[in-house]
This record gives sequence, C-alpha cells and structure tokens, in this order.
Amino acid sequence: MRALSSVYIFIAGAFLSATSAIAQVSSAAPPAVGVVAVEFKPMAESTEINGRIQARNRVDLVARVTAFMDERLFVEGADVKKDQVLYRLERAPFQAEVEAKEAAVAEAKAQLENADLALFRAQELLRKNSGTQVTADTALAAQRTAAAQLKAAQAQLHQAQINLDYTEIKAPIDGLIGRTSLTVGNVVSPSSGTLATIVSPDPMYVIFPVSVRRVLELRERYADKGGYHAVQIRVRLPNGEIYGQTGKLEFVDIGVAKDTDTLILRGTIPNSRIQTVEEKKLYELTDQEFVTVLLEAVEPLKVLAVPRAAILADQQGDYVFVVNDKNVAEQRRVKLGQSTPDVAGVVDGLQPDERVVVEGIQRVRPNLAVSPAPASSISAGR
Repeated sequence: MRALSSVYIFIAGAFLSATSAIAQVSSAAPPAVGVVAVEFKPMAESTEINGRIQARNRVDLVARVTAFMDERLFVEGADVKKDQVLYRLERAPFQAEVEAKEAAVAEAKAQLENADLALFRAQELLRKNSGTQVTADTALAAQRTAAAQLKAAQAQLHQAQINLDYTEIKAPIDGLIGRTSLTVGNVVSPSSGTLATIVSPDPMYVIFPVSVRRVLELRERYADKGGYHAVQIRVRLPNGEIYGQTGKLEFVDIGVAKDTDTLILRGTIPNSRIQTVEEKKLYELTDQEFVTVLLEAVEPLKVLAVPRAAILADQQGDYVFVVNDKNVAEQRRVKLGQSTPDVAGVVDGLQPDERVVVEGIQRVRPNLAVSPAPASSISAGR
C-alpha cells in the first residue's frame, strides 16, 4: 500500500513539472527585433564601368635627323614648357651643310645677275635692229634658267636650315616628361623610336566602354534633365578609394565596336597635384591608369529605401521580413534597384511606411510573432 502511494506521488510530481514547463513555454515573450519604416530617400544613381585614365595631350619625341646625341637638357619626370630644348644633337655637319648651301645660293644669284645683264643687252640690240631675235630668245631662256636655279638653291638652303634646327629637339607642349630611352653619346635617327614621352597632366581624360543598350537607357533617362550635363563622373582608384574630384561626360564615339557592341565614352576630370619633389610634380591620376568609373546623376533620385542589413537572399532571390499590424513577421520578396553599400533601393515588393526587420533578424521566421521596436532603441539597449 505504501509502494502504491509512492507511485501516485511520483506521477503527480511529473505531471506538475510538465505543466509548469508548458506554461513557461507558452508564456515566453516574442523575440525582440529592431525595425525601420520604409521611406523615400535621395540616392545618387550610379553605374560602375571599368575604364582608363588618359592624358589629353600625349607626344612621343622622335629624332628627325641622324646624328650623335650631345646633350640631354631635362630632368626625367619633371615639368617642361612648350619650345623648351630637351635634346641637342651634333650640329657641326648640319652647320657645314647650311654654309655650303648658302654659297650655292650666292653663286646662283651671281649667275642670275649675269643672265639679267645678257638679256638686257640682247633686247637693247634687238630694239636698235643691231641684234637678232634668236640671240634675244636665247638670253631670255638663260635668264629664266638662272632664276630657276636660284630658287632651287634657296630651297636646298631652306632644307639644310630645317635639318640644322632639327638638331635641337624641343617640347611641343607643356607637360610632364618621362624617362629617356637613349643617353648622351648614342646615334639617334628617325628609326630610333620614341626618345621620351610628354603628357599633359591636368585635366585628364577618362575613357570607358558602355554597352549600346545602356547608352540608350542613359540617353532616355537624362534627355529632359540636361543630357550630358545631368551626369557626373567619379573614379574609384585601384586601391579602392574614391577620388575626390568629379568629372564631366563630354564625348560619345560615333561608331560601335562590332566585337563587344559597346560605345566608347569619354569624360574630363581634374587631376589633383599631390606634391612636388625635386622639380617633379606628382599627381593623383596617371596616364593609362586602370580605374573604376562611376556614372552618377547630378541630382539624386527619390527611391524607396531600406538599410542593407534588412536584405536577405536565398535561391529564389532577395527578400525582407515585414512586421504587420499584428506584430507578425511576414516574408516579402523584393526587387532591388539602385543601391549603395549601406542602403538598398527597392523597386518592387514594399510600400512606404511598412516596417522591415533590420536587427535581431537571425531570430525571425516567417509568420512568427515578434516584439518590434525602433532599430535605434534596440541598438541603444545593447
């Protein structure tokens, strides 16, 4: 009888323990989550494209005559001015050629003067009936030949002077000059190739290809907003930093690349000087540098936006958890539009003022009752 009583006591204790556990589970509070209201926010529309920096002016210096290089008159990497002498080649042979051509011109002038006198005498004798027409015609031909020989001699002198001037290689533009490919003492000629390159450092071009479809979309979108003037260019440098200056789109190529179906677009952007070291000016952007081009609207667009933290994804696509009027979390599929690393623009799936979960999202399941609070309050409580 005592054993039976012990069994009853055990069963009653187990029943009471189970009832208490069920009560605790049923009375557990819904998980706390931080929510934000969906609202329209200004967002700069941006399109990322791979591109390159290119100097607006670029000149490859090439020797125009064959001669020994006597002097290099610039510092590699330094700033040079237009008409500054950069290389001086051996001048003596070309100077001698000029002097020889000057002598030839003097000789041709003397021959022309003699032919002029002979023609004058022949024409005077013919006028006085003391000479013949044949003699006068011969003198005229000789005078014209002498005049032509003088012009030829003068042309040769001009060419010799040009070659002499080519012994001084000058900068055709202002800009930064690169390294020299040949040093003093070498023979240079037109076949020697580029001796050095000069580029204009500021401003720079930004060259990038865009698909024809995207160009048409941009043209339609900004047609009533100023066209090219409604778009600005920003540049992401190879280290991931955004360059501080903005540029303007100024040119769209007239032909489409057949192999890629793209158009080449070109913008102009200021090039900030970093510092000057020993006559060498250092700039932020470098000719032929590979960058990421960001095409942005000058005026930000108003879009429905939520924090990036609210966006989840699975095999079916992007979704968020929306808290309804009964504080129940609903899974909602969304279509994203223009976004930034912190904010996601939503094209479809949400309405203004709906509440989406951004904090405590790991505790949320579809159709689960939650305890929502403004996201800032949740953050402050942690």
